[in-house]
Amino acid sequence: MLSFDMGQLKQQFEEVFAASTDRAFFAPGRINLIGEHTDYNGGHVFPCAITFGTYGLVKKREDDLIRVYSRNFEDVGIVSFPVTDETYEASHDWANYVKGVVTLLRQDGHDIRGFDFLLAGNIPNGAGLSSSASLELVTAFMLNEVYGLGLERIDLVRLGQKVENTFIGVNSGIMDQFAIGMGKAGHAMLLDCETLHHDYAPILLDGYDIVIMNTNKRRELADSKYNERRRECDTALGLIQPKVEVESLGQLSLKIFEQVALDLPETLRKRARHAVSENERTKLAYTALQEGRLEAFGELMNASHASLRDDYEVTGLELDTLVAAAQGCEGVIGARMTGAGFGGCAIAIVRQTDTSAMIEQTSAKYEETIGYASTCYVASVGDGVRELVEEEVK
Repeated sequence: MLSFDMGQLKQQFEEVFAASTDRAFFAPGRINLIGEHTDYNGGHVFPCAITFGTYGLVKKREDDLIRVYSRNFEDVGIVSFPVTDETYEASHDWANYVKGVVTLLRQDGHDIRGFDFLLAGNIPNGAGLSSSASLELVTAFMLNEVYGLGLERIDLVRLGQKVENTFIGVNSGIMDQFAIGMGKAGHAMLLDCETLHHDYAPILLDGYDIVIMNTNKRRELADSKYNERRRECDTALGLIQPKVEVESLGQLSLKIFEQVALDLPETLRKRARHAVSENERTKLAYTALQEGRLEAFGELMNASHASLRDDYEVTGLELDTLVAAAQGCEGVIGARMTGAGFGGCAIAIVRQTDTSAMIEQTSAKYEETIGYASTCYVASVGDGVRELVEEEVK
């Protein structure tokens, strides 16, 4: 995983923009411990922010020109556009996320002017650890601080989701932006995606590691079957609502669901069953972690992956190979895909004394089966989006 020296980033900022800056911001990526594809179904999720993320260095300009540059897409070069440009342009590539944040803030009446913005991220792009939401939040937080907009963190979270939905065109839920905006070091959060009520739970993994396992199969969320799954769940909900008074699948218990979903088409019943059962698993997992019952938490992780594989069908050969290999290793109490699926990453909770052997064995099995290597990282749980203090910027 890439790491960045802030002095080098500042030097590169000066080389790229012929100007200096002393303000830098950071937004993390996120992993979701359990609760997948429940966010847009009105259910619960259990994510945490990680210490990998997106760095952003900025300097205000005296005109209305926005210039952005990413170390991760150096071949794209500087992308420039006037602050009044509110159109999505494919040629602007990743910079559309920045443009989307600016556009929606201006449409809400905020006075945003020109700025130079250098980005550098160490979240593997397309890995399902929310690099896009990290980019949205570091941009929104930066603009809120630099231009004194007075917005609360929850406002920035909602803004990031709106950018994803309306400007980028991905019909995603709010989990990614919420975890990145509201993350707390050493804690995961149980989030009710319908009400946004959330409770923090200390991640007491004494003697255990969280290992992120990247399939290195790139997944493009906007081009995946993500929106199709959401439509299937919406259709299932519409067929259920005449039988029971609910506004979302997340309001159903599994017992009630089994009673009212008997005549649903098989595919729709499977999709909705995942959303309902995963919501119940997530609440049980929160309680298990609070009570220090790691074995029970791991069993729920395994059950989550099985449901994502069999009912929601968003895993695929790469993720299934990685998770099965991890689950078969000594010291692993649970493993599952994390993120939208269709590639990306899986996570495992592993006894620290077995972490190295588990990574070696899982990686070997994956490469033998798939034909190319996976990449594994030990994750640390960090704070949400923030401005870097002076000592970190020097």
